[in-house]
Amino acid sequence: MSIFNLCNLPPWVIASRHFNEHPQPLFLQGVRDANRFLFNKLDTLENRDERGQVFSDYLSVKFQLHHEDGHTDSARRALRNSYLRFLKGWMMESNSVEGAVLKSWVESRMGIAPTFHNGRINGTDSEAHYRYIVDRTRGSKRTNAINAQLDLLYEYCQYELQRSHGKLGTLTLFRGTNGATEDQIIEQVSKREQIVRLNNLVSFTDEEERAWEFGSIVWRIQVPTSKIFFFDELLPTSLLKGEGEYLVIGGDYLVKRIMCTV
Repeated sequence: MSIFNLCNLPPWVIASRHFNEHPQPLFLQGVRDANRFLFNKLDTLENRDERGQVFSDYLSVKFQLHHEDGHTDSARRALRNSYLRFLKGWMMESNSVEGAVLKSWVESRMGIAPTFHNGRINGTDSEAHYRYIVDRTRGSKRTNAINAQLDLLYEYCQYELQRSHGKLGTLTLFRGTNGATEDQIIEQVSKREQIVRLNNLVSFTDEEERAWEFGSIVWRIQVPTSKIFFFDELLPTSLLKGEGEYLVIGGDYLVKRIMCTV
């Protein structure tokens, strides 16, 4: 875990189980102030899809991501430089080049380092850490200010969650898994409850039934809305919708094992 981040709270607070039990708002320094025009415009719109289109258009212009026509060479190049590429890459494989870039964004902004990338990261001299660094570099070097794009994506996600859930709330989410390894378990609370250290960015779903498709065990957690980086209904594009997926900023979580009812 880093001692630095770009948030209003230090990394060890954000990553702690106590934060999840007593959540607080998170915001990235200077992002909303620097993009006041966007958020002021969003305040005037009642329809979420319309707000999502305004957000997409704003990023397209700000970062020259003119990807409306996906058939031209320039459009394909722009898409490779777009936050959409990294979201799609993550949803296909979280240990991909795109996954490394998203994990790197969490590390640089929240100060929470990844614990897994194609293997357990046991230190900066581990093979998994080396692969993470290589993938992060490969993914970032040809993009147009990808961290700044992801900053705005996170703040927009927080904006939408505040509109739908109030200033601060929690969501019940589920994750299919084959269980925690010994180095992930911080505390065995009860027979079905553990404190588990999750990777710095993790996929969950809001559909318990779907979670069973991804493992022999399903975990249920309570996630502060301030630790949700993205959810698949956020943007008005069918390419990212339909699976109830949430990208959650990691750390230490109380997970409860759900019993299979079949």
